[in-house]
Amino acid sequence: MIPAEAGRPSLADTAGADARTARNKPHLAVVGATGAVGSVLLGILSERADVWGEIRLIASPRSAGRKLTVRGEEVEVVALGEDAFDGIDVAMFDVPDEVAAQWVPVAVSKGAVAVDNSGAFRMDPDVPLVVPEVNAHTARVRPRGIIANPNCTTLSMIVALGALHAEYGLSELIVSSYQAVSGVGKAGVDTLRAQLSAVCGTELGAKPGDVRRAVGDTLGPFPAPIALNVVPWAGTLQEDGWSSEELKVRNETRKILGMPELPVTATCVRVPVLTTHSLAVHARFENEVTVAGAHEILAAAPGVVLCDDPAEEEYPTPSDVVGTDPTWVGRVRRSLDDPRALELFVCGDNLRKGAALNAAQIGELLAGELRK
Repeated sequence: MIPAEAGRPSLADTAGADARTARNKPHLAVVGATGAVGSVLLGILSERADVWGEIRLIASPRSAGRKLTVRGEEVEVVALGEDAFDGIDVAMFDVPDEVAAQWVPVAVSKGAVAVDNSGAFRMDPDVPLVVPEVNAHTARVRPRGIIANPNCTTLSMIVALGALHAEYGLSELIVSSYQAVSGVGKAGVDTLRAQLSAVCGTELGAKPGDVRRAVGDTLGPFPAPIALNVVPWAGTLQEDGWSSEELKVRNETRKILGMPELPVTATCVRVPVLTTHSLAVHARFENEVTVAGAHEILAAAPGVVLCDDPAEEEYPTPSDVVGTDPTWVGRVRRSLDDPRALELFVCGDNLRKGAALNAAQIGELLAGELRK
């Protein structure tokens, strides 16, 4: 009789196989690992399939030496510098535009493919703007060695919109966004919390200017109070009164869908929500649409959750969606005046699919391609 252990690999053989597998996996650098999106990205990398060999954490010199947990192990943060990219195959950047503009080309020169979450390269014609559920094929053509991650507002709606476009053919888009304060980083979150503390338990909000006087100099990154208020502005002033956030939605949607002439109009509004962007979408298509057809498409679309039963008060809200990965869609209606148009309400966590998750998904595409 053959012993039960016969034919099984020894512990030494297993250890050797594990080591060889680890060597075959590409090495990843996370630049901006200590920031808000970087922290979420480390959690996502720990939750998803283990496709990476080394994960190197990079941040500014003042953060060097800190230890962060990724995949259950403590990893020491190293300072951003040329040597930090030695041996790296993929570098994910979540840093300000000016830092990305300086250091992304350095990472590429050291042999890495860069996945950049800033706005520095999004509209470069030689840099693909990738949403894996919509245009994954474009990630393979990267003349500059860079792949751009879209803006969080665009990402909060584009997966659902892309699925509908594939069936009906998008011809016009009008959106109003309701953007969470974490979209401007920790300063936005801290400002909202401080202002809520100032107004909580008061009768403020009943007279002109009373909230503004109460919050005083705690406006932070916002031009007006954000507690008990909405602010019809996000981004920086551009030509003819448009904001940079509104133009990002327009330009990025066109690029992702490969429709450079698509009519797109956006109005971006900041609301007193910590995390998760929402959008009211009016989408007009080349072909006639039905709610039943749209429901079928959205229910089957990867990365989308359909939550749409107003009779039972079921529709997505930011407080229910925060911390989840999908794009949530509800309030799907056919336009009363146009059989080719749909109205819908979309929510997406701006730190997850709106930033870190999409970067991780792009990285997984690259890991499959670059596996040694």
